[in-house]
Amino acid sequence: MGKVMTKLRLTNGADLAMAERGLLRPEEVRRVEVEALVDTGATMLAIPADVAERLGAPVGGRIPVRYADGRVERVPWVGGLWVEILGRAMTSDALVQPAGSAPLIGQLQLERLDLIVDAKTRDVHVNPASPDAPLLDLMAAG
Repeated sequence: MGKVMTKLRLTNGADLAMAERGLLRPEEVRRVEVEALVDTGATMLAIPADVAERLGAPVGGRIPVRYADGRVERVPWVGGLWVEILGRAMTSDALVQPAGSAPLIGQLQLERLDLIVDAKTRDVHVNPASPDAPLLDLMAAG
């Protein structure tokens, strides 16, 4: 499968909450829109350090990650981001990668937003079985 890219809109969740309470003007809410690589082999969202800085997202610590080449490193993460892809939105944490690297959309975002990756067309689509809103699977408690 070739590269699959899609538009990713990130918003500082704390700014958004303050604007909703009237404590911040809407134009002061920090937002970034980027083209992101849809990485079906990645678990979670990863953003470049320069994007995290533009969003004003504070680093929450460092966590271990395993790269595709097998190496394990501790990388910074940020939380409280409002993530929008194809008109669907969620809050999310993100791993922070070196400035200038490609933003990556991982499985957590694809599953939560109920998005489908089409390897033939190299496109991302809203699940046609749930066109109005994400439909999540839940095992019944019993």
